[in-house]
Amino acid sequence: MSEEKEIYKHSIPVQLRFNDTDALGHVNNSVYLSFYDLGKSDYFNTIRGLEIKQRDVDVVIAHIDVDFIAPVFLNDHIAVQTRVSAIGNKSFSLKQRIVDQETGEEKCVCHTVMVGFDFETNTTKPISQEWRNAIELYEGHSY
Repeated sequence: MSEEKEIYKHSIPVQLRFNDTDALGHVNNSVYLSFYDLGKSDYFNTIRGLEIKQRDVDVVIAHIDVDFIAPVFLNDHIAVQTRVSAIGNKSFSLKQRIVDQETGEEKCVCHTVMVGFDFETNTTKPISQEWRNAIELYEGHSY
């Protein structure tokens, strides 16, 4: 891991529900991807400056990996933080993490690769300049 502190400009609180927990009393591992989807959707809405409709999304998830660091319990107050860590020609990488809002403790981290996709031809395509500009403007640097 880099010595440089990672900066997450985007954060969204997540309300935990009883049905998010399992028999052990902590949030079930299968629920975390839903939390990351909430963070990803809100990040996209924020950077594009509009409420994105399904027809506006021309990227798909190609890869996800998740590391569970510490359990989350029903009464915890958590947030999903999201940032873009890299942009290539046909893909960009998201780094997300779930943190305790009160202590800042990192509970879980996620890496997602998003790929440009043409739904008419069912093939990959380059990341549009619109996506690239929106990400770079929001994150405050070029990639």
